[in-house]
Amino acid sequence: MEEISPLAVARRQLDMAAEKLNLDPNIHAILREPARVMEVNFPVRMDDGSVRVFKGYRAQHNNAIGPAKGGIRFHPQVTLEEVKALSMWMTFKCGVLGLPYGGGKGGVVVDPRTLSKGELERLSRAYISAISPIIGPEQDIPAPDVNTNPQIMAWMMDEFSKVKGGVTYPGVVTGKPIIVGGSLGRSEATGRGCVIIIREAAKRLGIDLTKATAVIQGLGNVGGATARFLAREGVKIIAILEIDGGIYNENGIDPEDLLAYREKTGTITTYPGCRPISNEDFFALECDILVPAALENQITPANAPGIKAKILAEAANGPTTPEADEILAEKGVFLTPDILTNAGGVTVSYFEWVQNIMHYYWTVDEVNARLEQMMVEAFACIYRMSQEYKVGMRMAAYMYSISRLAEAIKVRGWA
Repeated sequence: MEEISPLAVARRQLDMAAEKLNLDPNIHAILREPARVMEVNFPVRMDDGSVRVFKGYRAQHNNAIGPAKGGIRFHPQVTLEEVKALSMWMTFKCGVLGLPYGGGKGGVVVDPRTLSKGELERLSRAYISAISPIIGPEQDIPAPDVNTNPQIMAWMMDEFSKVKGGVTYPGVVTGKPIIVGGSLGRSEATGRGCVIIIREAAKRLGIDLTKATAVIQGLGNVGGATARFLAREGVKIIAILEIDGGIYNENGIDPEDLLAYREKTGTITTYPGCRPISNEDFFALECDILVPAALENQITPANAPGIKAKILAEAANGPTTPEADEILAEKGVFLTPDILTNAGGVTVSYFEWVQNIMHYYWTVDEVNARLEQMMVEAFACIYRMSQEYKVGMRMAAYMYSISRLAEAIKVRGWA
């Protein structure tokens, strides 16, 4: 089966919500395309003295409500279409949480595992310098994404500050180390927010989390934090799937111990007390909660019919194709969409940006309390809309977000 592109998925989701809302065709047309996309090709000096030219992108989908906001990923499969789609999803995600942003997304076509630390720093600085004309604290605020981290954000903030004449601009990126303006609670915010949404969904479905089981695809920053927070809620994690293989233990897996084991060995596949599990078997496991926390298009018409989870919480961006969505809806799976479930990261990024602008920093308890309040309110709002319009949570989230965008576009006189 031919794989559907993330951009086609994003546009189809927009089109379906627009139809439900009877959206003004002019506003619909504006939202189908990113407002601006930049492609850059930049040289980087390698350790052996040679020069390699890397390709990078930055997409800014819409700034009707505020500046663009979204991550930067370093991955060999980064494409222009993927970056456009991710910028659209970021716009709708910010709308769901009521953040004063539109969506942005960027990426460099590179496998960072092949680079030394010095090469990675030079690449990070060269990329941010190349896109510096279109970013800034009031224009577009990047953040970490796949294969980028706080150290890379610190290099990027420093390079942007040099390009702009040496004035320090902490608010140009979020997800930075605490010492240079990062926010407490940011590194685990996406996983924490994901578990808040799972908890709220479980309440509506009458599921006792202390008796629930979960399976998680992906054990990166988001999947790892989600696993830890779920375990603290009393959920038994019975299977975890990574790129190099999966593991299963019906008696439960301790995520803290597993993460420590992977840190030592570089893999989870040999973790003691577990048996290997294939991708196909993983998605078909009997469980209460399924958390895809990897890349796009992981749940398709090929594996959706076998899914037995009661809650599917999309910690990744775009993990479920529209065709799979329909299958899951028919099966009665309660799906919490990516633009709600994984919005904890961008919410605390917003807190970081606010703190940078104010030059006043909050305690971790303040950050977590504000995140809790916003995620709970967003879930309740989307759940009410899903009940009122008799639609799934994804459709309700899109309808809510697009309604806010449409209002901003109208009052600004764009359509």
